[in-house]
Amino acid sequence: MRKFRFRPVRMAFAAAIMLASPAMTPARAQENPGPASVADLAEGLLDAVVNISTSQSVGSGSARPRMRAPDGSPFQDFFDEFFNERENQAPRNRRVSSLGSGFVINAEEGIIVTNNHVIEGADEIEVNFADGSTLDAELIGADPKTDLAVLKVEPVRTLTEVPFGDSNEMRIGDWVMAIGNPFGLGGTVTVGIISARGRDINAGPYDNFIQTDAAINRGNSGGPLFNMNGEVIGINTAIISPSGGSIGIGFAVPTELAVNVIDQLREFGETRRGWLGVRIQPVTDEIGESLGMDEAMGALVAGIIRGGPVDDGSIEVGDVIVSFDGKDIDTMRDLPRVVAESPVGKAVDVVVIRNQERVTVKVTLGRLEDSEQLASAQTDENDEGSDVPASAEILGMSLAELDDEGRQEFAIADSVEGVLITEVDPDSAAAEKRIEAGDVIVEIAQEVVSTPEDVRTRIAALNEDGRRNALLMLANRTGELRFVTVRMD
Repeated sequence: MRKFRFRPVRMAFAAAIMLASPAMTPARAQENPGPASVADLAEGLLDAVVNISTSQSVGSGSARPRMRAPDGSPFQDFFDEFFNERENQAPRNRRVSSLGSGFVINAEEGIIVTNNHVIEGADEIEVNFADGSTLDAELIGADPKTDLAVLKVEPVRTLTEVPFGDSNEMRIGDWVMAIGNPFGLGGTVTVGIISARGRDINAGPYDNFIQTDAAINRGNSGGPLFNMNGEVIGINTAIISPSGGSIGIGFAVPTELAVNVIDQLREFGETRRGWLGVRIQPVTDEIGESLGMDEAMGALVAGIIRGGPVDDGSIEVGDVIVSFDGKDIDTMRDLPRVVAESPVGKAVDVVVIRNQERVTVKVTLGRLEDSEQLASAQTDENDEGSDVPASAEILGMSLAELDDEGRQEFAIADSVEGVLITEVDPDSAAAEKRIEAGDVIVEIAQEVVSTPEDVRTRIAALNEDGRRNALLMLANRTGELRFVTVRMD
């Protein structure tokens, strides 16, 4: 079970909340008192939850230092003989074991789901069932990005399986039940509620965790989180704990994210995620205002990957993606998740805000796993700068034409074009936005700039329009792009 060193305080049990809340009348409390008992539910599910033990061989490390007898000792020959024999022996390995949980989703085929971190690096995987039997397991596939893994055993008896439910139907306050193997104590049942949804704990690129106060501890990793219908609506993955024990803050991967990953691992042994081929950043209130948006939402396109799916100009740098395949993109982190859940090769409608208008473009998705070799490429290549050197002081920034001397001084890549920032006033609005010498202004308010005079002209035009902020697209020394807004007062 992964731990995070936060120290929030566990909330009181639901019954205590009922007594403490003046808004909860006795009649209202009786309408929804919570489950009087989960015994019948647990009895039908315990056999489907398994304990998973792994072991791996770890090298003994570097050789021990050779001891020497005192100078002139008659025993030096014995020391040399002893250590020569030790050095000629093969290095010894030690076995390291770990424990986790899992659950059967297909009894006939012996398919079991768990966490990737439970089995990662394991040489041997054993599955221990509730009746005491043990079977060796084969790893079908694993996905570190969502911390999921699929195992297979060869059943020697009829197994019990559990179905997936729809985590989208779960609401904050709904009752849930966890079954797992905390601290090696198999078949442990705990009950709680859903405390929150859509949690981002910086565990991976697709964080969308269910938070629960049902007690989960070390060893619960990979175990199921059930609704009161006996359906799996989450896979327990992480806890916040200063000590390793439960303080009532645990996290589970929701089935809305997990099911598609599990299906791909079963079919292909790997994930095949959709890929749009853009670099994005959040749309802040200031950026939204600069783009003429009524509210800050969506994902701002800060770069296009050369050779990617939208390298055909269908999506442009500066576009704000607000909808993808019919799904609203409220925040930047929504986009990677919905794209990754989409099939490779699917043609989807993407709605962007461009020049203050909503534009719908058709995009055919690539495969994320094939994108690593393209990740550092850029597609935006702006017009050549003026041949006449120029400089200016604007918004607390000293600007100059990006010539060969400037490229050499700041080690700027040849692919970067724009206006060079040579100095930034530490008390300026630009410094507040962490703009620094060596950055290059590529665009202002979505218009390309090539000279300091271009920058001066664009800033003056924005002032005439009554704008309070200037939206700058900046490139760093390597060409990586980002958008910032700078106050013009």
